[in-house]
Amino acid sequence: MSLPPGFLEELRNRVSLSHVVGRKVVWDNRKSNQAKGDWWAPCPFHQEKSASFHVDDRKGYYYCFGCHAKGDAISFLRETENMGFMEAIEILAREAGMTMPARDPQAAERADRRSELTKVMEEAVRHYRLQLKTAAGSGARDYLAGRKLGPVALDRFEIGFAPDQRQGLFHALQAKGIAADLIVDAGLCAKPDDGGPPYDRFRGRIIYPIRDARGRCIGLGGRAMDPDARAKYLNSPETELFDKGRSLYNHGPAREAAGKGQPLIVAEGYMDVIALVGAGFEAAVAPLGTAITEDQLRLLWRIHPEPLIMLDGDTAGIRAATRLVDLALPMLEAGLGLRFVILPEGMDPDDLIRTRGREAMAKLVAEAQPMVNLLWRRETEGKDFDSPERKATLDKSLREAIKRIADPSIRAHYGEEIKRLRWELFGAARRPDRSQPARRDGKWWKPAPAQPLPATRASLLGAAPGAEVEDYLREAMILAIALTHPGCIARFESQLETVEMRDPGHERLRHALLVAAHDGGAGDLSAKVAASAGPELEKLMGLAHVQIAPPVRSGADDDLATMCLAEELAKLEARRGVVAEIAEAMEDLSGLVDEGLTWRLGQAAEARNRAGRSKLDDDSDMGEDRGALSAGLQHLIDTAVWEKKKH
Repeated sequence: MSLPPGFLEELRNRVSLSHVVGRKVVWDNRKSNQAKGDWWAPCPFHQEKSASFHVDDRKGYYYCFGCHAKGDAISFLRETENMGFMEAIEILAREAGMTMPARDPQAAERADRRSELTKVMEEAVRHYRLQLKTAAGSGARDYLAGRKLGPVALDRFEIGFAPDQRQGLFHALQAKGIAADLIVDAGLCAKPDDGGPPYDRFRGRIIYPIRDARGRCIGLGGRAMDPDARAKYLNSPETELFDKGRSLYNHGPAREAAGKGQPLIVAEGYMDVIALVGAGFEAAVAPLGTAITEDQLRLLWRIHPEPLIMLDGDTAGIRAATRLVDLALPMLEAGLGLRFVILPEGMDPDDLIRTRGREAMAKLVAEAQPMVNLLWRRETEGKDFDSPERKATLDKSLREAIKRIADPSIRAHYGEEIKRLRWELFGAARRPDRSQPARRDGKWWKPAPAQPLPATRASLLGAAPGAEVEDYLREAMILAIALTHPGCIARFESQLETVEMRDPGHERLRHALLVAAHDGGAGDLSAKVAASAGPELEKLMGLAHVQIAPPVRSGADDDLATMCLAEELAKLEARRGVVAEIAEAMEDLSGLVDEGLTWRLGQAAEARNRAGRSKLDDDSDMGEDRGALSAGLQHLIDTAVWEKKKH
C-alpha cells in the first residue's frame, strides 16, 4: 500500500515516541530530562541493568549505546511486536487519531487472505487436539506419557494427533464451511498430481503447532508414530504464513522469558524445547529441524544478545556447531555473540534432565563455552602438529576464519585468544620466563626491567601522572569528539552545557563550540570555533592523546563518536563525584558515627563502580586504576572505624 506524501511525517509529529516506548520500558528518572524530551531506560532489545537506551522525543528517534538498536516509533513497534510495516502504521495512526488513507485493493486482499489462513490453521489445531483424546490417539498418548508429558505440557504446547487417514482433516474442515483452496494454501492438505481431491499432509503423526512471535499459528510439525516412516519429522510446506528459515518454535514465550532474565537456549527439536521448558528453562527455542539460518540467527539476537546453542555431543552435533560458527563469524558485533552447550554424547536435553536432573542441566548451561573454543576445537581436534608445515597449515586456516569477522575489535580479541590457545598447544611451559632469574655462565642472572620509550616518558600522563592530568585529557577528548562530530552536539547539549571545564582554555573552547553550534548558517564548525578561540583549538587538536583517539581519527563513524562521547562524559562526572563525596566525608569525619561515614563512603564507591560498568569495554579505560581506588575507599572505612573505637 502506498501512502500519500506527508502522511508519515505527520504521523511521526503526532505520535510521542516516549509514550510508545514507555509501554515496554521503565524510565530511569534520575538520568532522564523529561522537560527536554530526553529519556533513558534499560534497552528492551537486549538484557541489561544500566540505562543505555536513549529516546529523543523532540527528534522522534531512539538509540541504544549497548546493542546499537536505532529507529523511530514505527521501527520500534515492528521490532518489539514482530509486526509488518503497514500494521505498525495502522496502530500508530489509530493512537494519533489519524484516518488511514484508502488501501490498495491488492494489499488489502493479501492481508485478508493471511487472516483467513490463520483462522484455518487455528481450526486445524483444535481438530488435532481433539483427535489426541480419541481412541485413535491412544498410541500417541502412550508415547507422550512415556516421554513424561503430562496434561499441563500437552495443553501448554497444544499438542495434538493426526490419525492415519487420507482425508480426515480435509473433510472435518470442509464440514465447517472452509473452502478447499484455503485448506491447501494453508499447507494442511496437498493436491495429487492426477488432479484428484486434496489429501491430508499429516497422517499418523503427533502434531506440534508452530506459532509466530505474536502467538498466531503459522505452521505445524509432525512426528511419525511409524518407526519405518520415510521422514521422522515433517513440517508444513512454505506458505504465505510459514517460512521455515525465518521461524522459531516457541518464539513468543521464549522472548518473554528471556526479557525477564532467563538464558536463551537453542535446542534441536520440539521435544527438546518442551523438556527444557518443563525443567524451568522457559526461554528455549528450536530451529524447526534444520540448521540455523542467517535470518534465524538475527531473530535469536533480537531476543537475547548471547544465545546458548545446545547440541548433542556426538559427531553430528559438533559438525552442526562448526557450521554455525562459519555462519556467525561475519555477523558478529560488539554485544552480540554465541555460546555453546555441548551435551554428553548420546544424550539429548530430555535424557539429561530425566536421568541426571535439572541441576545437571543448569551446570552445563552455566559452563557454556564461547564460540572461539568451538572454532579452535574444529581446527585442532584429532590432528597432529608435529611439523612446521602442519603448524603453518593450522595458522593459515585460523587466519582465514578470523579474517571473516567484520568487527575490527572482535577480530582483534579473537586473534589474541587464538594466540593464547596456540601457545598452550605448542608448549607454553617451555617458553622461558624472562621476568625470572636464569642461570648463565654458572651464575644467576636476571635481566633489567624494560624501560619506557622516550615518547612514553614525554607524554602528558608519563610526565605528570595524576587525577588533574586525567581530568584534563577527558575534557580534551569531550571537546575534540564534539568538534569532529557536530551531530553529537545536539544530543549531548545539556551535558556539554553543564559539565565543569576546569582548564580555562577548555572553558573558552566549550563556550565557542556551543555558540557556533547555535549560530547556524553555512560554514564549517571548526572554522567558526577557530575564529573565536584559534590558539586553544590548535593546542587541543595537537595533543597526541587526541590525535590517536578512534572517534577523532574516524570522522565518518558517528555511532562510535556518540558512544565514546557518552562514555567520557559519564566517567568524568562519576570520578569527580566520588572525589567530592570522599572529600565531604573526610571533612565530617569527626562528627559522623561509624554507620553514617560507612554509608557516605559506600555511596562514593558505588558511584565509581557505576562508571566502571559502562558501555565500553574495560580495556578502553584511560588508565584508571579501579583496584587502587577501591582499596583506598576500603582503607578510609577501616581507618574511620578504628578511630571511633579508639575513642
